[in-house]
Amino acid sequence: MSKGKEDKAPRDDKGIRLNKFISHNTKYSRREADKLIENEKVKIKGVVVTNLSTRLKKGDKVYVNGRFVHTKNEFTVLVYNKQKGELVTKKDDRGRKTIYDNLSKRYGHYLSVGRLDFASEGLLLLTDSPKIANILANSNLERVYYLKIKGAVTADMIDGMKNGLIAHNAKAGAHQMSKIVSMEFAPFNWFKIQKNDPMYSKIKVSISEGQNRELRRFFAYYGSEVMDLKRVEFGGVSLDIPLGKQRFLTKTEYHSLHTFLQGI
Repeated sequence: MSKGKEDKAPRDDKGIRLNKFISHNTKYSRREADKLIENEKVKIKGVVVTNLSTRLKKGDKVYVNGRFVHTKNEFTVLVYNKQKGELVTKKDDRGRKTIYDNLSKRYGHYLSVGRLDFASEGLLLLTDSPKIANILANSNLERVYYLKIKGAVTADMIDGMKNGLIAHNAKAGAHQMSKIVSMEFAPFNWFKIQKNDPMYSKIKVSISEGQNRELRRFFAYYGSEVMDLKRVEFGGVSLDIPLGKQRFLTKTEYHSLHTFLQGI
């Protein structure tokens, strides 16, 4: 998988939640795992566990209904072409459509690698391994986007894309419930201005981070709104499927991913 400019270590893994571990390594769903825990059917090191917030520590051995749960050493990764108007979440309390409404139920336990917001579309990776999801989401792998912004691309924007930016007030462009105020934007890997017009402009950009609404916040800092955002590449995996469809990684892509993981 192709990296960005700078090396960035993955965040520390605080231990997987027990229900996630069970759903990932057995036939049970997350909800079914919760019921098993509540009904005293789960043991860690021979001791019954009923706390749903339990997180596993290194060396913990889990038993469900008296059977030892073996950890899966293999993992799979899905490429999904997210549609606008879909949320990247399991459920929405307002009843809005999520990616899992469109995906087959067999992928209900897959976790997204980072997110694309409600109004964005394009390439989203999902995996059945929480560890892999965490590593990839917090990696410096290259992300490539097509953007349509309101107004012209200014000299200040170009300077920010080339040299980075520290925004002490990065609320513009953020979700209204976001608690993130300031944000540091690293220099873009590269960018190509495809259309520069006073009405709207089109840009193709490459970045190596996936901060909360990073691109929307970046251009909003300069007074411009991102009208369309589409991710077309993540770590060398390209978007090559119709909207709302999914595929597994190819053998070449899996080989590249394993090579990347061995190097961190």
